Amino acid sequence: MANIQATALPLFPELPPATPPGIARMAADAAEVDQGHLVEFRSLPVRSILNRVVSRRGLRFAWGINPYRGCEFACRYCYARYTHEFMELRNPADFERKIYVKDNAAWLLRQELRQVRPGEEIAIGTATDPYQPIERRLRITQSLLAVFAEQRGLSIGIVTKSALIARDIRYLCQIASNNELTIHMTITTPDAALARTLEPRAPRPDIRFATVRRLREAGLRVGVMCAPLLPGITDTGPALNRMAELARQSRACFLHANPLFLKPCSKETYLAFIREHFPALEPMYRARYEDSAFVPRAYADRCRELLRAACKKHGLSQRRDDTLLARNIGIPPSLREEESQLFPLNALAGVPRKPPARASSY
Repeated sequence: MANIQATALPLFPELPPATPPGIARMAADAAEVDQGHLVEFRSLPVRSILNRVVSRRGLRFAWGINPYRGCEFACRYCYARYTHEFMELRNPADFERKIYVKDNAAWLLRQELRQVRPGEEIAIGTATDPYQPIERRLRITQSLLAVFAEQRGLSIGIVTKSALIARDIRYLCQIASNNELTIHMTITTPDAALARTLEPRAPRPDIRFATVRRLREAGLRVGVMCAPLLPGITDTGPALNRMAELARQSRACFLHANPLFLKPCSKETYLAFIREHFPALEPMYRARYEDSAFVPRAYADRCRELLRAACKKHGLSQRRDDTLLARNIGIPPSLREEESQLFPLNALAGVPRKPPARASSY
């Protein structure tokens, strides 16, 4: 009988690594485009820049644009950290250390605007700040504004914490002259020391208030978004009164505030901040957010009443709770009268006095 030499085969052969699906595969293949301090920047060849928005939070806008995935500002409470999990990046710190830059953003936007129907709203910066530091060099957001400046009859909102938005005043005024544009400057607290630990790489609060004033002097509709309200820290009547006072001094059109929305992806990052700076509050936070990312209705109602009282005291309008773009928020009459005396008339030309006629196509 012939000798048969056994071939040594492993009992459980090692399989090649599975190719990650969709956005995770694109992230894995992304090429490096820039570097910062402890931050990587990679190119992401996305197929779309304009995304349908589905939210349990009841927001009314239909479309969202985020030129970047991930955000350098590293806000401890950021609810968008979960978006990196779709790319199989599960360390919460990856959200602020691995930033993905969307390729061909302006070209994609020009094609996709054909999908937008009359009355639908577009929000820029729904998950990551469109004016985070890398924007200074790459100018992705600026390229999108150049496309919007060519359009008519759109409803557009921008949310940012950055003074860099003032760089694009020319484009913003062009957009506002033929479209409905509202800018939201997020200022969580006027306390610079607290802001530095809470939002480590975002501009100081006083710089943000100064930017609101600069944009208002250019005739743009700008409001302050005091978000999120932090239970036990910034959710008091005196705190909201101070925020309203500073918003009024910066000539903001409106003030909005909403309670902390603490998703599981950011809970431990935020609680680590609480443990370090407000240890006595940790049991309250763990109890309040144990089973839900949302605060109880009674607490939300109390915050709403405090905000209403602060806005009334300082002559500010309020943004409706169910919309990001504040389409019905105008300039308070008292503020408009002051501006007619303080600023040249042509400086206010960027604020439409009535909604522009909507084009049949764009």
